[in-house]
Amino acid sequence: MPARAREASTLVTEKREFKAIKGTRDILPPDSALWNWFEQTARDVFETYGFRDIRTPVFEETELFARSIGVETDVVNKEMFTFSTGHDPDSTGESAPDRTYSLRPEATASVARAYIENEMQTLPGNAKLYYMGPMFRRERPQKGRYRQFYQIGAEVLGQSDAPAIDAEVLEMLVVFFKRVGLTRTTLYVNSIGCKDCRPQYVELLREKLREVKDQLGPDSQRRIETNPLRVLDSKLPQEQPIIAKLPRISDHLCAECREHFAKLNEELGLRGIVYEENWRLVRGLDYYTRTTFEVTAEGLGSQNAVCGGGRYDGLVELLGGPPTKGIGFAIGSDRAILSMQEGGKLPHLPGLAVFVAWMGQAAYPTAVNITRKLRTAGLAVELPAEEMKFKKSLGLADKLGASYALIIGEDEVASNTFTLKRLADSEQKKLSELELLEYLESERRGSR
Repeated sequence: MPARAREASTLVTEKREFKAIKGTRDILPPDSALWNWFEQTARDVFETYGFRDIRTPVFEETELFARSIGVETDVVNKEMFTFSTGHDPDSTGESAPDRTYSLRPEATASVARAYIENEMQTLPGNAKLYYMGPMFRRERPQKGRYRQFYQIGAEVLGQSDAPAIDAEVLEMLVVFFKRVGLTRTTLYVNSIGCKDCRPQYVELLREKLREVKDQLGPDSQRRIETNPLRVLDSKLPQEQPIIAKLPRISDHLCAECREHFAKLNEELGLRGIVYEENWRLVRGLDYYTRTTFEVTAEGLGSQNAVCGGGRYDGLVELLGGPPTKGIGFAIGSDRAILSMQEGGKLPHLPGLAVFVAWMGQAAYPTAVNITRKLRTAGLAVELPAEEMKFKKSLGLADKLGASYALIIGEDEVASNTFTLKRLADSEQKKLSELELLEYLESERRGSR
């Protein structure tokens, strides 16, 4: 027997308990209903602002992320799940060279690649796109952070970098968080300059950091040379007094960036958006420029960011596309939903509406028929596959959280009626089929 076959045989016969891989988890009912509602609310809000859904692959060429995110970033250096295809034949049947692919650690690069590949710059107006799905980073799992995590994001790509676009994106974000009841949040806004003024500030920052290098931790010491802006994002208590004395980017913006940021503040005021300026707010990815922002939420400890984003003019051009302006954000769904759960402000989500308690084989065809009609009307209905004793049926209906038990026995079949029992208070009423459908439909509309 070949070695591979022996290995497979061993795996089949070996008894073991399989568990989710470290850093991943299962999202089970009833939590999955909350997730579906959270994502649907995002769709509803974003589409009122003219955004449309885009779905990109979960893996791309590693070079796409290296070029867009930055070779020296922790994401590319340490955190990506990367694999090689080997010498698999390509679509022409010829042997393709080795290529390295990575599971996406974020989606902006993929959206930019899709924008270029599909020539979306030829479409009228700005491309306003949103996405949702899993991302992957090989980082240390902690509260609300996973190696397979979920994001909801939005991007605006086009020819304008008007501050009003930035303000509308932030307004949409604030509206969404308010709609899902995530109100214990703070919006922070900053400008990190552009390619004309940021390099000089980065060099000044690097120079000042070198002077205090011995007082910094290993990560910050390394970032002095690779990405000094990230030192500003440090959460180490012993580094805070040092960082507080460092030069501020706001004092080193060029005239155009100062004007852009001032107009953004005006636009946010016009929309009544409450925010705080945070000069230390930088984004960890290389492609950001000018406007950066972050939303934090209570109940998540020190790692309390639930959303981050900013402007990235030049990213599309960096990836081989036409000169394009861009701005976007990504919401960490795992952390946002965790904050909602810990805050206790959860929506009332519709559950099982009707449990069909049928008794006697003569009642079964009627039960099947009315179940189909109730489901067609949009109601969630549970129909037991086998006959159950009446008391056991009601007990199961209660455990499943059904709002009503629909009782169908010999009397109901003979009189062509149904007995509807509200489980919350045991109120019962006899209804014809038409009355039943009308009553439950009105109840469903009223619960929305």
